[in-house]
Amino acid sequence: MDYLSEPEDEVILKEIDEGIKEELSEGYIPLKERLALRNELFHTFRKLDLLSELIEDSEVTEIMINGYDRIFIEKQGRLLELDKHFFNEEKLYDVIQQIVSFCNRMVNETHPIVDARLMDGSRVNVVLPPVALDGPVMTIRRFSKDPITMKKLLEFGSISEEAAGLLKLLVRAGYNIFISGGTGSGKTTFLNALSAFIPPDERVITIEDSAELSIQGIRNLVRMETREPNVEGENGIFMSDLIKSSLRMRPNRIVVGEVRDGAALDMLQAMNTGHDGSISTGHANSARDMLRRLETMVLMAADLPMGSIQGQLVSAIDIIVHLGRLRDKRRSVLEISEVLDIKNGEYIMNPIYSFVEDKEKSSIRRVCGSLLRVGELTQTEKLKREGVYEEYEKLIKKE
Repeated sequence: MDYLSEPEDEVILKEIDEGIKEELSEGYIPLKERLALRNELFHTFRKLDLLSELIEDSEVTEIMINGYDRIFIEKQGRLLELDKHFFNEEKLYDVIQQIVSFCNRMVNETHPIVDARLMDGSRVNVVLPPVALDGPVMTIRRFSKDPITMKKLLEFGSISEEAAGLLKLLVRAGYNIFISGGTGSGKTTFLNALSAFIPPDERVITIEDSAELSIQGIRNLVRMETREPNVEGENGIFMSDLIKSSLRMRPNRIVVGEVRDGAALDMLQAMNTGHDGSISTGHANSARDMLRRLETMVLMAADLPMGSIQGQLVSAIDIIVHLGRLRDKRRSVLEISEVLDIKNGEYIMNPIYSFVEDKEKSSIRRVCGSLLRVGELTQTEKLKREGVYEEYEKLIKKE
């Protein structure tokens, strides 16, 4: 084949068919195996090698590559080791470079860590030697091709109908909402579902390290993504830069994919300067822990008095939705709490919904329980201002 040109898929498939025919001229191979071999060879030449097969499998939610010969996947909530692997380390390097080049990122021995994404929006993290001791490591977080809506989350049992109704009103009324949870708890999925409640006539700006949000139904949508510094360590565009820039773009709402560093300070200032209805996510073990983590992130950006930081947090964030994985691997909303005040260095929070397990019906393999209302919203000014307070009253009085 002429490798100087870019051959069409049909040309590659024709060459593969002829090669298989010539190689197997003296033997017999069943049609099913022949087609599988043809498909595997095509993926090797044209696509992402054996990753193509995994990416096309909608049941695979996570792909973990620990060197070219050790591949694990998460499928239907279970962690499995594949009996397949890349031909050698060089082939894995080729696939990695193909992925990161798609989103104009760079990874090598000098810059061995990078975040990227696939064409379908799946999140990719790569760590190369010498940081990774046993060969290149690549982790791919898959997202469903069909957006997960709040209706689907209700069907999955991830949230109660009443809690979903409350969140719909809170988003419409412009409450600043922070979604917390551990790795793989479904924060991005929940943010996408929550964004469906944003009024379609608003201007929304999304800011992410690696674009993975899928906000539907908003015509006036601006999507921005950070940029890694070049080889000289210059020309990087960071999340704090994008948040500052977004304030000059007349946003009704700012949606920050995930906050993990000093950009938290800029996000809080944006929330405190009239940009109600902003939504963001972060890693934490509970709603209260999320506020403590945000304190640490703000200190990464500026040496401010702790009292000042805590005051900004209380003023900026209205609601924290905490997600988690139950022991049976199901993702669920565990807590919805209102952030009220700070007193003697301790956050005063009002839990509105909390997941309560029914221990009599639960077992080791199955968790039975529900998200129960344990309190009522106390800060109702935004609901009244938006004219939806009566809807809230009807919601909480419903049997």
